Amino acid sequence: MEATEALGILSALANGVHPNTGEVFPPESPYQQPEVVRALFVATRALESASRQSTRARALPGNVGKPWTGEEDQRLLAAFDAGQALGGIARAHERTIGGIEARLVKHGRIAAAESGVRMRGSASGGATSSGPSSAGPVVG
Repeated sequence: MEATEALGILSALANGVHPNTGEVFPPESPYQQPEVVRALFVATRALESASRQSTRARALPGNVGKPWTGEEDQRLLAAFDAGQALGGIARAHERTIGGIEARLVKHGRIAAAESGVRMRGSASGGATSSGPSSAGPVVG
């Protein structure tokens, strides 16, 4: 059974309706009991959330979340130093533009403030003590 089919069945039951016939359940039905209805709505929300996450994960580029190799870093820096657009670099590496920017911040090619990347441990979005300063771009 597909998640979408299960979601339809749970939604119908949570609304007090027989999923196949559309008939409204009588008040004494277990599907009309408040705790059962709440449990069905919780299950429905969980399936909807899982479906949204799955859809989002399928839409992301293939290398999102994967570790960077030394060779990939070299290609990234060479492309950036050659003036290639971040969108093209992101597509070539199958990563997001945010991921490319974060890596460029890590390598000191851009400052965190100009990239829009929020550094960990920084409420203001600027660089942390382990990163470059946000005073301007770092020439490398």
